[in-house]
Amino acid sequence: MSNEAKTLIEQARALAPEDRIALVEDVLDSLDRADPDIDRLWAREANDRVDAYRRGELAAKDLSDVVAKYRP
Repeated sequence: MSNEAKTLIEQARALAPEDRIALVEDVLDSLDRADPDIDRLWAREANDRVDAYRRGELAAKDLSDVVAKYRP
């Protein structure tokens, strides 16, 4: 890690919690760039799943059932 990054981390830690949260969100947003190839693959997957559902090959599940599966 560069000295510049270490200095920024020290400065960030001195910020108020709400400012640190805003900083983290902004940094994460800057890393979240769309990848057209991945977007195309996800769109194809979504279309394939909808088509399978319409053909009766894929069953829908209630949201409450899915959420209950992952609750402690």
